Amino acid sequence: QVQLVESGGGLVQPGGSLRLSCAASGDTLDYYAVGWFRQAPGKEREGVSCLNRRAGATYYADSVKGRFTISRDNAKNTVYLQMNSLKPEDTAVYYCATLRVGWCSWDSRLFEVWGQGALVTVSS
Repeated sequence: QVQLVESGGGLVQPGGSLRLSCAASGDTLDYYAVGWFRQAPGKEREGVSCLNRRAGATYYADSVKGRFTISRDNAKNTVYLQMNSLKPEDTAVYYCATLRVGWCSWDSRLFEVWGQGALVTVSS
């Protein structure tokens, strides 16, 4: 069973950057689709980005397109979310999650394994 551990959250000023890491153990992360989701205060959970298995396609929510980048490092069995030009509305708990079938979906209910969450606070 794959396990996911997130790191990299924190407090950043508007316009700043953070990189979230999603480190896997117990299985090879490259075999899975990996999605990033977030839940902001008072809002529903929403999909942020997703990466298909192997060298597959990437997907981004309109709200983060051009600012966030998802990537993987197979040697480290880790998927990253680089977040640039952060805005206060990006404040949320961010979760990575895996989908065994290996192809992305925006439906969070399909994802089987989740990280513990990383709090990102964008504030001056």
